[in-house]
Amino acid sequence: MGPLWLLALFFFFFSPLSCSIQPVYGAQHPPLDPRLTKNFIKDRSKANTLPMKSKKASSFHEFARNTSDAWDIGDDEDEDFSSSSSQTLNSKVAKATAAQVLENHSKLRAKPERAQSALSDMPTNCKVIKSSSEAQLSRTSEDACVRTPLPKQQSLPLRPVIPLVARISDQNASGAPPMTVREKTRLEKFRQLLSSHNTDLDELRKCSWPGVPREVRPVTWRLLSGYLPANMERRKLTLQRKREEYFGFIQQYYDSRNEEHHQDTYRQIHIDIPRTNPLIPLFQQPLVQEIFERILFIWAIRHPASGYVQGINDLVTPFFVVFLSEYVEEDVENFDVTNLSQDVLRSIEADSFWCMSKLLDGIQDNYTFAQPGIQKKVKALEELVSRIDEQVHNHFRKYEVEYLQFAFRWMNNLLMRELPLRCTIRLWDTYQSEPEGFSHFHLYVCAAFLIKWRKEILDEEDFQGLLMLLQNLPTIHWGNEEIGLLLAEAYRLKYMFADAPNHYRR
Repeated sequence: MGPLWLLALFFFFFSPLSCSIQPVYGAQHPPLDPRLTKNFIKDRSKANTLPMKSKKASSFHEFARNTSDAWDIGDDEDEDFSSSSSQTLNSKVAKATAAQVLENHSKLRAKPERAQSALSDMPTNCKVIKSSSEAQLSRTSEDACVRTPLPKQQSLPLRPVIPLVARISDQNASGAPPMTVREKTRLEKFRQLLSSHNTDLDELRKCSWPGVPREVRPVTWRLLSGYLPANMERRKLTLQRKREEYFGFIQQYYDSRNEEHHQDTYRQIHIDIPRTNPLIPLFQQPLVQEIFERILFIWAIRHPASGYVQGINDLVTPFFVVFLSEYVEEDVENFDVTNLSQDVLRSIEADSFWCMSKLLDGIQDNYTFAQPGIQKKVKALEELVSRIDEQVHNHFRKYEVEYLQFAFRWMNNLLMRELPLRCTIRLWDTYQSEPEGFSHFHLYVCAAFLIKWRKEILDEEDFQGLLMLLQNLPTIHWGNEEIGLLLAEAYRLKYMFADAPNHYRR
C-alpha cells in the first residue's frame, strides 16, 4: 500500500461526492436531522454575510424552524438529501492533510518491526469480546492484555465508551467494578424480602430508593408498580391471569387497527416506534417493534380519554429492558430476541404492558386534551426555580426563554430523552419507591437537573444558545454516581419545599 494509493484514497474521501454531513453519535448534540443538512451548507455562505444580530433566533418559533428534536425523523423517508454533497473542502486543508497522511505512512513503513513485536507480545489468553460494550465492562479483568495506546484525538474528550443499555443498573461512567461487600449485603436483603410469605412493601420501597440490584429488579418492579401481589402464593396465578387477559385484549381489539376510527392512532404509533431509542439496535428489531405496536395500540384504545400521545412510546422501553434482562445474562443492547421462546416473549410483552399502564394511571392528565398535567408541572417548575436560583430564572427572562420551550419534553417523556437509558432505569428504581414518584417527585428531579447546569446556562448569552444547550445537555457519560447525586439534591429540594408550597410562590 504505497503513498500514491493513499493519495488516491484521500482524494476519494474528500472529493465533492463524499463530503456530506452525517449524524455522529457521541458528540455534544444528538444526531443531525437529515432534513436540515440539505440547507445547512447552502445557507452558510449567506449567513456569513449578515450582521451578527441577524444570526440570532429572536423567538422560539424562529428557533424551531431552524432546529428539531433528535427523535424527529421525517415521515417522508424517500426524500433525497444529497444536495449537500456538492461542497468541497478548502484546498489548503486538503493539501495539509494529504501531506500529513504521507508523512504518517512513511513513519509506519520505517518501523514495521515495532508493530510486529507488539503483536507477538500479546498474551494468547485474551478473551474474545462479544460486543463493544463488553470491552469497557470487562476492563478490570483484562489488565494482563497489552494494549498499544492510540494517538490522542484533540477534538473530542477522552471518555470511556459505555453501553446504552447493557447491565444498565450496575455501571458508573468509570466502568463496572466488582460487587462490594455492601452490595452483596443489599442483594441478600432484597432476596430475603422477596422470598418472604408476605413481602413488606414499605421495607422494599426503602431498600429500593438508592437503587435495585439488577438480579432482583424485574420482580421488585412488578411489586412496586402494584402489578404483583405481596403474597408469595398468589403471584404465580396473578401473572398467569394477567398475561392471559392481555392477550385476550390482543385477540379482541388488535384487528380494529385497520378500522377507520382507529387508523390515525395506529398510523402515529407505527411512525413513532422506529424513533424510539433509534441508537440502540435492540429497539430496531422488527419483532421488538411489533411488540411495542401492540402494547401501545391496546393501551390507547382502552384509554379513550387520552388515547395515544407522542412520548408514551418511550415509556415502554425501561420495562421491556428490565423484564428482558430476567432471561438474558449477556448485554441486551445487541441481543437478538428471536433467540427467545414464544412463551418468554409473550411474558415480557404482557408484563411491560401492565407495568406501563400502572405508571400512566398516575400521570394520565399529562396526556389528556391540552395536556393540563404537563402545563401545571412546568408552571410549578418555573415557580420553584425562581426561588431556588433567582439568577438562573432571571437569565431565562432576560433572553426570553420560556420554561415550556424546554421543560415540556422533560415532563412529557420523564427526562428519558435527556438521559441514557441505563440512567432512566436507575432513576425509575427511586420513582417507584417514592410516593407519587412519577408525578410529584419528578418535579424536584427536574429542578435539580436544571440547576445542575447553572454554569453552562449562565455562560450562554443569547436565546438560541440557551435553547440548544437545554435541548442537548451532555449526559451521555452519566451513570449511577451522577443519578445518585441528582436524586439526593431532588430529595433535599422536596424536603425544603414540598411541605411548604408558599416557599416557592411569589
